[in-house]
Amino acid sequence: MTSLHDTSVRGFASDNYSGIHPEVLAAITAANDGHQTAYGSDVYTARLQDLVGEHFGAGAEAFPVFNGTGANVTALQSMLPRWGAVIAASTAHINVDEGGAPERVGGIKILNVPTDDGKLTPELIDREAWGWGDEHRAQPLVVSITQSTELGTLYTPDELRTIADHVHERGMRLHMDGARIANAAAALGLPLRAITRDVGVDVLSFGGTKNGAMLGEAIVVLDPAASEGLTYLRKLNMQLSSKMRFVSAQLVALLENDLWRRNAEHANGMAQRLRSAVEAGIADGSVRGVEFTQPTQANGVFAVLPEGVADRLRESFRFYDWGPADGGSEDRASDASSVGGEDEARREVRWMCSFDTSASDVDAFVAELARLTTD
Repeated sequence: MTSLHDTSVRGFASDNYSGIHPEVLAAITAANDGHQTAYGSDVYTARLQDLVGEHFGAGAEAFPVFNGTGANVTALQSMLPRWGAVIAASTAHINVDEGGAPERVGGIKILNVPTDDGKLTPELIDREAWGWGDEHRAQPLVVSITQSTELGTLYTPDELRTIADHVHERGMRLHMDGARIANAAAALGLPLRAITRDVGVDVLSFGGTKNGAMLGEAIVVLDPAASEGLTYLRKLNMQLSSKMRFVSAQLVALLENDLWRRNAEHANGMAQRLRSAVEAGIADGSVRGVEFTQPTQANGVFAVLPEGVADRLRESFRFYDWGPADGGSEDRASDASSVGGEDEARREVRWMCSFDTSASDVDAFVAELARLTTD
């Protein structure tokens, strides 16, 4: 089949825009010959379970699913009774970007807490951690955090342990949305277990798509006592793949030989290159009127641009606006085809780097930004 798109077009809108890492694509091809048992009783899913045990500790169990929303909704359902609620940052993907799926599909009440940097603290959690035993209030029984956050910030292991202890002392459980867990672990220079199981995370939504997979995530149960019924809930939520070997093979490719880390380190490095180049431009006057709004700790850069620059810059490179009202949106169509234009109040944007972002991509982007801000 002839390619239908211009493969020279590059962008910084999302790490979802990238293709499949060659090693992951090769893994899919390798899994394609012959027949394998369906619905997860295949050798690739068995190998995935072994690798999850190696990376997260003995007894950790993976449930491969199609996408991040499916992972989050299904994981949280398994952690909550019908009357349960989940506390999350107002910027959380489950609150902003999942189309009401936690509420409408999962039947889950989200108690969201405003936060400037996308991170929760024990004090912020306690704004909604109350009302146990009150039949008029949905019971706050799970806290969900994102690592790295939707604003590109990171929780340190100490912060995670403090949150986990705080949550568990109150009889709640801790869920982590790890769509970009690889970027977080790579940035912190730590193994995956060190920022999940070892610090008290009970259930993890492990991300593959943003780290080089075609599609595929996994719910990783770190504490079996925190989750119930995933075998049934995965099917009920239409997340059970009949040809699961092709989902599992991708995650195997990422976890074997630390491809997950190599991909994440590269994406993080390109974000740092972009940030540093813009900072250098600001210092020498070749870039004007640009201000950063968050620290660049993983693979995302958040900035405010001069009026009119974002839409002109998007004529060459796609990226998203990031409004202050809701903390932005991972999946909004606010790029080159946007009908909404820039956020008039703040003009904040997000630039994301991925495993296939190149140094020349970054340099070309910064050069165009410099040209537009000094015209």
